[in-house]
Formats: sequence, C-alpha cells, structure tokens
Amino acid sequence: MLALAVFAQGTSEFMLSGLGPDIARDLGVSLPVAGSLTSAFAVGMVVGAPLMAALSLRWSRRRALLAFLLVFLGVHVVGALTGSFGVLLATRIAGALANAGFLAVALVTATGMAEPRAKGRATSVLLGGVTLACVVGVPAGAWLGQLWGWRAAFWAVVLLAVPAVAGILHSVPGDSKTSGASGVPEGAAATGRPGVRGELRALRSTRLLMTLLLGALVNGATFCTFTYLAPLFTGVTGFGDMWVPAVLALFGLGSFVGVAVGGRIADVRPVPLLVGGGAALLAGWVLFACTAAHPVAALVLVFVQGALSFAVGSTLISQVLYAAGGAPTLAGGFATAAFNVGAAVGPWAGGVAIRAGLGFRSPLWVSAGLVAVALVSAGAGRRVWLRNFDSASTPARVK
Repeated sequence: MLALAVFAQGTSEFMLSGLGPDIARDLGVSLPVAGSLTSAFAVGMVVGAPLMAALSLRWSRRRALLAFLLVFLGVHVVGALTGSFGVLLATRIAGALANAGFLAVALVTATGMAEPRAKGRATSVLLGGVTLACVVGVPAGAWLGQLWGWRAAFWAVVLLAVPAVAGILHSVPGDSKTSGASGVPEGAAATGRPGVRGELRALRSTRLLMTLLLGALVNGATFCTFTYLAPLFTGVTGFGDMWVPAVLALFGLGSFVGVAVGGRIADVRPVPLLVGGGAALLAGWVLFACTAAHPVAALVLVFVQGALSFAVGSTLISQVLYAAGGAPTLAGGFATAAFNVGAAVGPWAGGVAIRAGLGFRSPLWVSAGLVAVALVSAGAGRRVWLRNFDSASTPARVK
C-alpha cells in the first residue's frame, strides 16, 4: 500500500512532462511558464523532505503518513478544479512538500515493519512504486491527457492514492503521540524514536554524509541521461518519435528490475554491490556514449543502465537508513532531499553540455563523469566503507 501511494506520487511528479502544452493552452500561459510547475515540485521535494520529516517526529508514523497523503490528495483535487495558474502552482508546491514528508516517513515505516536485516528489500519494494511510475504512470497520464485533458490525469492520481489511505489505516501500527514540554515523543523510549535534537546529533556520521553525497551523484547521473533520452534516440540513434515512449518504458522496466534484484543483495553484500555496480555503471555510460548511434546497442544499454542505476541508488538509500539508526526519520528526509538534488542538478548539467554545442551524446558523458566522481569520492573515503561496522548500523560485517 505504501508503494501504491509512492507510485501515485511518482506519477504526479513526472507526468507533467507530457501535459505541459495542454496546461499552457488551457490556463493561458506560455509553455516555459507551464514548465515551471515541474521545477516548483522539485524545489518543494528538496526543501520539504528534511522539514516535513522533522515535523513528523511529533506524530505517530501512521498519523504522519495519513496527514501527508490526505494533503497530497486534497491539493490534487484543487489542482484538477482550478482555472488559475497561480493556484495550480501553489498546489504543486504543497503537493511536493506532502510527497517529500510521506516518502521520508514511508521509508522508515517500511524498514521498521520488516525484519531487522531486511532494510534493503523493504526499500526496494517501496521504490518499486517510483520505477513503476516511470514505466506505467507517466505514459498513462499522458494518454489520459490526450483523451480527456490534463485534469483527468490529476483525478487519476487521486483515485490511485485512495486505496493507500485504507491500507495505512489497516496495516501501519499506531504508536504513542507527542506530549510534554520537552518536545520529545512520549513513546520514544518504547519505540526507539528520539526527538529532533537526538536525531540531528545522530546525523553527524561521516559514513552517512558520504552516502548522501554518493546518492546525489548517482541519481544526478541517472536523471541527466533519462531527461534527454528522447533527443538522444531521435537525433543520434535515428529512431522515430513514435519509439520514444517505448524507450522510456524500457528504461523504467530496467529500473524496476534493478530495485527488485538489488534489494535482495543490498542487505547481505552492500559494499560489493555498490563497488561492482558503480564500476559497471561507469563503464555502461561510457559504452553508451560510444555506441549511441547503434540501435541494438542503445536499446540494450537503456535497459541495463536503468537496472544498474536503480540497483545502486536503492542500495544507497538503504545504507542511509543503516548508517543513521539513531535518526531514521530525518535520515529518510535527507535521503529524499539528496536524491532530488541529484534529480535537479543532473538534467541541468546535461542541458549545459547540450547548449555548449556538444551534442545529444553529451549527457551520457556527463552521467559518466558524475559516477566517476562518486567512485573517486568513495575511494577517498574507503576507510569509512571498508571498516567493520557493528550490527546496529549495517546488516552484515563488511569484509
């Protein structure tokens, strides 16, 4: 049910790429102005993740999830009904804040309900909702927009998220509410949930900060290329426009396979997965850049790079939660923010390369560069990664 809610939220985040022209015509604004709706959502995710996660510390997890999800539903109802671009922009910002808070709490809730050494698998199930949004949600949203207008896509997001409300009420355990002048949850001792100050102290871990940096770099590489797959395949590989949805779906399918398979390895062999997967990811981006003009190679690498990107990325998220056992909720918020920083910086860097006249292959080289920086950073801090962690901070002793 949490993954279903994340699927609805991921669909909402990405679907405007196919609805922008319709929104611009309907609300009487230019296409670049309509495009600012996507930027507003991204900024809301980056800023909102740690802030909403801190706010949620005063609530039970079930209450926090319900509050964020109901706000998300409400702003989409308003967005579907409004005739004002300003109101729609405000709903996108509010929706992003609610999405960020929900994802941060959902990460710790899902991993908390799983076995102690199964954070990676629980994370992969949750993030499967994001990858399915790329495979199914975004094309379906564009299709609904073509049939019945952009508002229909907003209503579809609302309908998708409603069952998750019932699922949260039925399945997520309730815990103690906050009270007292100290600002520390009454149930903290029983539930192991520290207050805001306690979680902030736990976030000073060098290992945690490095993991957040690596997550931002890897996700930046992923979305750098994903954003420009359409011009790459039409301008370099030689495919027609009709192939673009299939290419995007193939990348999304690879992403789904990556989180599914990576989740089974992340809890027992995280460092080999990150090192081996990171090296393979770098090699794949370089190979993709060199063979982008060959249709078969390009199609194979779209799938492979999607799988590797999300296998490594979801493992980094689970390692954030392992590294911050004393600050699970804020760690989820900062992980969400770090990955959205990557999702914003990567496409920007790819756009800079294209505008510099380097061609539509250049985002592939930018992606390779970002992964290379991640590997060099991990190598420089290898003592953090290669020392033996205790059982409270990692699922297994790293050899």
